[in-house]
Amino acid sequence: MKTLAVVGASLAGLSAARAARAEGFDGRLVLIGDEPHRPYDRPPLSKDFLSGKVGPDALRLEDATEDLAAEWILGRRAAALDPGERAVVLEDGTRLEADGVVLATGSTARVLPALHGFDNVHTLRTLDDAQRLREALAPGARLLVVGAGLIGAEVASTARAAGADVVILAGQGVPLGRCLGPQMGAVLAGMHAANGVQLLQGVGIEAVQAAGAQVRSVELTGGRVIEADAVLVAVGGEAATGWLAGSGLELADGVVCDEHGRTRLPGVVAVGDCAAWRDHHLGRPHRLGHWNAALAQPARAVRALLGAPDPEPQPALPYFWSDQYGVRIQFSGHAELADRVEIEAGTADSHSFLAAYYRGDDPVGLLSCAQAKLFAKRRRDVERAQRARVAEALGALLN
Repeated sequence: MKTLAVVGASLAGLSAARAARAEGFDGRLVLIGDEPHRPYDRPPLSKDFLSGKVGPDALRLEDATEDLAAEWILGRRAAALDPGERAVVLEDGTRLEADGVVLATGSTARVLPALHGFDNVHTLRTLDDAQRLREALAPGARLLVVGAGLIGAEVASTARAAGADVVILAGQGVPLGRCLGPQMGAVLAGMHAANGVQLLQGVGIEAVQAAGAQVRSVELTGGRVIEADAVLVAVGGEAATGWLAGSGLELADGVVCDEHGRTRLPGVVAVGDCAAWRDHHLGRPHRLGHWNAALAQPARAVRALLGAPDPEPQPALPYFWSDQYGVRIQFSGHAELADRVEIEAGTADSHSFLAAYYRGDDPVGLLSCAQAKLFAKRRRDVERAQRARVAEALGALLN
């Protein structure tokens, strides 16, 4: 392999470039990013950066002494992938032919048509997004957060600490319900109320009142009116794969891959938020939009791309963390596989507890609120149990 192109210049792309050099690849290495910034860390955007505790320099992912001997093409968007020549086509028509391609384009924030195009309506995916939102937060500011996932909950926590008045519209679900399931999502809903944040469930936006390019208030189903100085739309992200239409790749909530990140096109792998890897725990492709996946997947995918795939059939269980209202929340596993959840230490009311998710007698997930040490110990037990279950299932298939 003479040329390796990495499309996406954030954590997943940088991790792929590092992995390639670590595996001995000494050819031409090109990183392409649609933002003008060098790789930066995204989790602090909704927390320490948004609060003003750190600046852009603290987010840099590259070590000062690091030299990947790479070419950087920044501020230019990839527009197409030519499968015949394995060429990345940029929006200005530039073609970059490569022997191997790593797709690491991440995700884009979903928008709501009723709130789109207003100056004080925000999404949060990039450094520039975070800078704009930070300028809008001040003591006494009225922030409306639409969506109660990780981004919405973290921004609500940060804004509340800054003295803003915060209302969250959680739609029909509970906070983090997709990640943690309804029972534990309902438990975490209490954290918002305990910290002076209004959490409204079961209502939607009926109408928007604006003055010029500024939203002034929204009317909810049922007639209640919420006034706002700023609005954050945090209703999830979509894999940034639109530019891959017509490439021959299978696209279904991300680039569909095997358990090594390999796509149906030889010489092309996908990692991070844009990739839906085969998950042996779930028995189907699954897209992980979390920092840990963007860090861990690239090394495995690059080894497969270079012809030396890992012998292990399945990476570790999905893992993510979140900091809200001074509480570290950690989760590992698949909540959707569980048929029951048991709190095994602490209490839900105190928001300091460890909860285990079970399918029959098998642990399939683990949730911690402010129980980091106990979580680390029990997480190893859950992962061992799940590795054994996957190995048994694969063995049965082979026999």
